[in-house]
Amino acid sequence: MEIRVDDLSGDQVKGLIAEHLLGMAEDSPPESIHALDLDGLKKPEITFWCAWEGDELLGCGAMKELNVEHGELKSMRTVNAHLRKGVARQILTHIIEVARSRGYKRISLETGSMDSFIPARRMYEDFGFEYCEPFADYILDPNSAFMTKELSPLG
Repeated sequence: MEIRVDDLSGDQVKGLIAEHLLGMAEDSPPESIHALDLDGLKKPEITFWCAWEGDELLGCGAMKELNVEHGELKSMRTVNAHLRKGVARQILTHIIEVARSRGYKRISLETGSMDSFIPARRMYEDFGFEYCEPFADYILDPNSAFMTKELSPLG
């Protein structure tokens, strides 16, 4: 598996983002959807990665720089055909390593509080993320779970 920065121009990537947004709409009320569309993911404060095996897209993830010490995990999604194969874990490991290399002291995320998000929340818990209060511009929402992880410096 190769994880690399992506410019969101390929058809497979566009399709995965569309699938991600559709999945969010199926599980969350509109006011509780914080997933970014293609334009949102192309903003300069966001780095977007895709995992590939040859020409086959496996999944994606992104990180938004909130400030020089704090990143936000965004747009984690695995292609349905590759679920439960460790794709998301490898992408998350990669993003955490990049966050550390940038000198971030913390990485946070917002995810759904519904049962359909239990596998994602368990994965984040396995990586040491802890539940927290809303961060950045988020507000308390019964449909959201907020998590954060303190990062130790490289070295």
